[in-house]
Amino acid sequence: MKLKELENKLYEELNMALFSASDKSLNGVQVGNLDKEIKKIALVVDASLESFKQAKANNADLIICHHGLFWGKPLAIKGSHYNRIKFLIDNDIALFAAHLPLDAHMVLGNNIGLANILKLIKIEAFGRYHGSYIGVKGEFVEEKSIDEIKKLLIGDNEPVYIVPGGSNSVKTVAIVSGGGTQSIHEAINDNIDLFITGDINHEVYHTCIEEGINMISAGHYATETNGVKSLGKFIQKEFGIESVFIDIPTGA
Repeated sequence: MKLKELENKLYEELNMALFSASDKSLNGVQVGNLDKEIKKIALVVDASLESFKQAKANNADLIICHHGLFWGKPLAIKGSHYNRIKFLIDNDIALFAAHLPLDAHMVLGNNIGLANILKLIKIEAFGRYHGSYIGVKGEFVEEKSIDEIKKLLIGDNEPVYIVPGGSNSVKTVAIVSGGGTQSIHEAINDNIDLFITGDINHEVYHTCIEEGINMISAGHYATETNGVKSLGKFIQKEFGIESVFIDIPTGA
């Protein structure tokens, strides 16, 4: 399949038009020959030189990332930005970014992926951002403790931060991956027991304690791997294009 055709199909599947005004990311093809035949795709969270090198080692024609190279303002092509773009062009590797559309998607997205890991039920859209929802909320069949949830979410790894502001018995959960801390206020208004995000902001601690809500900050990277993985599986199933996930954790 040619890159142009694949871009059009993904643009429609991920409902990218909905986020054209609200997302700073330049979603879609950021670098690449639109007439190039795509035979193998590398899925990554971040558009970094290391991810590009690993994509080349895996013989990928296209890299699909969550965090791309362009974020709504002019950026001089020099330094590391130059090196990244030069590497892609020199090796004829295309780059496609899907930011908020891949957070929000209710089948392939980062947040629904986390909800499925936790086996939540009664899942609804949550986390309103510039007029669109980018997260999800739901509930457990039976109440769970913070420790049980932590183990389901991240196994034996420690999360970046836990704020135990509410009861240790959790029924309702809201999730906004990555830098979703601003949605804590919506979670409070919805009487949510636990809010899960990626990053932590200093000022949120006292808000959680005073409002009686738990929060788990499980890492920006760690909460945003599900979307690209799911998208790769979707592309492989629907279009028969081989894909590989390249894991480059940042520890943040």
